[in-house]
Amino acid sequence: MRPKALMLAAAALAALAGAARAQECTVKVGVVMPTSVDWGKPLAATTQWVAELINEAGGVDGCRVETILRDTQVDPKVGVDAARALVDLDKVQLLLGAVSSGVSMPILTSVAVPAGVMQMSCCSSSTRFTDLAREGGTRGLWFRTFATSNVQAALAAMAARDRGIGTVTILYKNDDWGQDIAKLVERAMAGAGVEVLGSIAITDGQPSYRAEVAEALGKGADALYLALYPKEGISVVREWISLGGTTRFIGTNSLKSDEFREAVGLKHLSEFVGTDTASPRVPSAANFVEAYKARFGTPPNGPGLANAFDAAAIALLAYHAAGRDAKGADIAAKVAMVTDPQGEKVEGTPEGLRRAIELLSQGKSVSFQGATGAVVFDRWGDVSAPGVYWTFAEDGIRELGYVPLEEVDAFVASLN
Repeated sequence: MRPKALMLAAAALAALAGAARAQECTVKVGVVMPTSVDWGKPLAATTQWVAELINEAGGVDGCRVETILRDTQVDPKVGVDAARALVDLDKVQLLLGAVSSGVSMPILTSVAVPAGVMQMSCCSSSTRFTDLAREGGTRGLWFRTFATSNVQAALAAMAARDRGIGTVTILYKNDDWGQDIAKLVERAMAGAGVEVLGSIAITDGQPSYRAEVAEALGKGADALYLALYPKEGISVVREWISLGGTTRFIGTNSLKSDEFREAVGLKHLSEFVGTDTASPRVPSAANFVEAYKARFGTPPNGPGLANAFDAAAIALLAYHAAGRDAKGADIAAKVAMVTDPQGEKVEGTPEGLRRAIELLSQGKSVSFQGATGAVVFDRWGDVSAPGVYWTFAEDGIRELGYVPLEEVDAFVASLN
């Protein structure tokens, strides 16, 4: 064989060997989700599904994504310990999660920021994250695909006003998220002409909530606003009903749970109105629903599933753009490259992800069109979103109405 031919053959073999090594390398990503509760399992499954799609599309910089899942149990201490193990032992540079703001906040401040690890949450809505970012406390490492609690607070006030509810009493989970949304709901209700007669904290893990429920009942409000998770929500609502309370409830998306519906009973939830952020009515959102049904056999009815899909996809594409050896700050810096309104539009489909990886590898930006539409973050890592009203039905969740982004933003602006 001639020397030139030998050189070409050697180069070809080297390329093949390099490709083989790329297929063998892995990029570890931490996933902190509450898999011990019924609504947490599909969030984790959705996140891992995205990792599978990214791997099928070529992986992160040619490396297979390995998701390491740890259960937060909706407990701040457990969540911090889980995140610390992922960062210290598994050496991850990207954390996907958590869900509850009361868990995401201590993970961010105690683990992610000190270690320089990027954190992307699907579902934490407290405005305290925005405040922290404005103060420089997130160091640009924090992003979330779920809109702030302002959206659900506005929807709650609009729902009360439109249904002729004049007075409400608020029962809220006594953590970062609950305290934040209770404050925002009280402000929004006042803006809608609805009087808040009381705002009562519910601390989870108590054997009984009769004292708090009795206090709420004594207010004599037209309706009860529930900013609770299913576990304490079940106990609280059962106590409320047993004492003869009204069945006019307004609740957050955290109660989108089969466990809550079945434990309380549909006959007591006939007047329940839930709030949630919504995906815009665009093709990429509809495509996600069909893909989710094909993958899991059911529609994505649980809270935050579309947001979880987009959070994982954007974060992993940013990781690809930054390179397999990237640190958290490097990954965070590439998020804008994945969500550039001027970039080529790519969806969260296998074909779309392959195209995104191809373009990002060339140093070109893309505009990710995901399950929640075209995601764009502001300088604090926040997004805005339309809203939706929902209620419980025999087969799960039934949508009651869609509120466009412009209408939500206009109401929030009116409060300012």
